[in-house]
Amino acid sequence: MKRRDFLGAAAGAIALPGVVTAARAADAMEWRMATCWPKGAPGVGVNAQRLADRIGAMSGGRLRVKLYGADEIVPPFEVFDAVSRGVCEMGHGTPYYWQGKNPAFHYFTGVPFGLTAPETAGWLAHGGGQALWDEAYAPFGVLPFYAGSSGVQAGGWFNREIKTLDDLKGLSFRIAGLGGEVMRRLGTTVVLTPPGEIFTSMRTGTIDAAEWVGPWNDIAFGLNKVAKYYYLPAFHEAGPSLELMVSKEKFETLPDDLKEIVHGAALASAAETLADFTFHNIEAFAQLVAAGGTELREWPEPVAAAMAEASQEVLAELAGSSDLAGRIALSYRNYLTKAREWSKWSDAAMLKLRNSHPAG
Repeated sequence: MKRRDFLGAAAGAIALPGVVTAARAADAMEWRMATCWPKGAPGVGVNAQRLADRIGAMSGGRLRVKLYGADEIVPPFEVFDAVSRGVCEMGHGTPYYWQGKNPAFHYFTGVPFGLTAPETAGWLAHGGGQALWDEAYAPFGVLPFYAGSSGVQAGGWFNREIKTLDDLKGLSFRIAGLGGEVMRRLGTTVVLTPPGEIFTSMRTGTIDAAEWVGPWNDIAFGLNKVAKYYYLPAFHEAGPSLELMVSKEKFETLPDDLKEIVHGAALASAAETLADFTFHNIEAFAQLVAAGGTELREWPEPVAAAMAEASQEVLAELAGSSDLAGRIALSYRNYLTKAREWSKWSDAAMLKLRNSHPAG
């Protein structure tokens, strides 16, 4: 090879990465992600942003995702519709917000006295839950991806102590999901206030009690400043799921590697989100206890028993609402039965042992 030919070939080789980069830039797409959360809200908003950023980074910029907080594209409870109609390509929320489309969606956030976050992840990934979730969303052109959990949530903030069932009657209570239907049957007036309005509604007396997430989010939203009694845990949210929703039509236009990147980013977000909530709830709870002024309470046994009884009624009605709901209920219930038995000898036993004999 002559010197000038060699130099020409070398120059071409050196220029090649630039050519590839330019080609990738030309093929780059920008998708929009609508969320149910105020932008930057602890746990939910922050991890939605991390998920959007991760997709962009993992794809080398070929798929950039621009995040929009609640009300920036659509109101919080219209995110599912926005993805379904193609207003945006992605959404971040939780399935029970869309239960008006199909009440079976509740199973994919969580049900009263149901699965914890790790148990839910197991059911979805290996117990047939994901296939049922895909089937439930299919008529709407939406693909669901599990994107983590807050872990065990708190039962709520109250302006008066709950000692008996009579203390619940007439309360205006902000509570989401099937827990709301249970509490309605126990005599409360249920209000599903959007997350960004909970503090104001409590402060102005529009509602008498509210559940949101747990210590980290509740303190960030100022709920400890507007109510005295804090009931734990949430009977209806042992490990509620967060989701990444993707337009099926748009997803199918992606090359296979970008499809895997979206899926992989959601899996990474699931692990990161649970870790984020776990750490910050522990820290926030310690601060709450140290600050004083908040009265921590467990549900009185008669109230808890009534919650369980009403939950059985609600879940039986849900299971009978459609063939799909029945199949989801059967899968969920069978897995939950096994999970209860294992947890007696694993998580519950370990926590009892650890708390009875602190050695750390």
